[in-house]
Amino acid sequence: MNNDKKIRCVFIGTPSFAVPPLRALINDEQFDIMAIVTQPDKKVGRKQVITPPPVKVEAEKYNIPVYQPEKIGDLTFKIKELRPDLIVVVAYAQIIPENILNIPKYGVINIHGSLLPKYRGASCVQAAILNGDAETGVTIMKMDKGLDTGPILAQSPINISSDDTAGSLYEKLSELGAKTLPSCLKKYIAGEIKPRPQDDSRSGYVGLLKKQDGKIDWRKPAIEIERFIRAMTPWPSAFASLKIKNNYINIKIIRVEYEPLKRNKHKIGELFLRNGGLAVQCYKDALIIKRLQLEGKKEMTAEEFLRGYKNLVGSILK
Repeated sequence: MNNDKKIRCVFIGTPSFAVPPLRALINDEQFDIMAIVTQPDKKVGRKQVITPPPVKVEAEKYNIPVYQPEKIGDLTFKIKELRPDLIVVVAYAQIIPENILNIPKYGVINIHGSLLPKYRGASCVQAAILNGDAETGVTIMKMDKGLDTGPILAQSPINISSDDTAGSLYEKLSELGAKTLPSCLKKYIAGEIKPRPQDDSRSGYVGLLKKQDGKIDWRKPAIEIERFIRAMTPWPSAFASLKIKNNYINIKIIRVEYEPLKRNKHKIGELFLRNGGLAVQCYKDALIIKRLQLEGKKEMTAEEFLRGYKNLVGSILK
């Protein structure tokens, strides 16, 4: 690669996960980010305020043209006009059609938040915590018409700590992807990296999570539920149902103590006191609850909950 010639690039991405990689390319003098494609502005929160995607907010800081099609296929002609050397995709949430994959000379490059072929699909960050993996990482791959099936350019592993939530791990992987991306792309374009095919026999697929997927099943062992709570935080959030004044309301379990409590004399799902704290019985062992949130209320500590709702000790979480 001629170091005097900039790499012409179109960046496609949407959420905060894509912002550090985008920023890394913008701040590298060898890349020319000619355009950014992201999802349309959407209504967010209870007040349904029209909100731009994080990638759009970042792009506007640098006066980079932004396109927000409902379907990315509508931009095919525009992307052809730009004649990019490559396209970089990070968490866009749309399938890139084959006619766009074929436009750039060096193809379409994607950052994926797992060590492929493990955890192809949308909920790769949550899956690694849920399954108790010791490590995960990012994969930089050349996209093909399959879902996360393209050949691999580079991988960077990272340890998963015992207190990582999907939210904290998401941020770590985003920064890791940003750190890895520019040098990987330059080596690839210079011919120093040869894409290697994935081993499909080792692949696994994890789909998009829905709100109801956060429902806690107290019939599972405490060690599995603890991982589940971290995997569902901050979204879709781990929740259960609690009966208050003849009505069932949702209660989010935001944080529990990592070490399960070797306690098995209560009913499954029962709230009980343990050394002045709040605990819940699981199928095997129990969990100390540290932070929670009742439907319609603010997040609170277990101590705050007990001050206002101590009469609920003995209730069963469903």
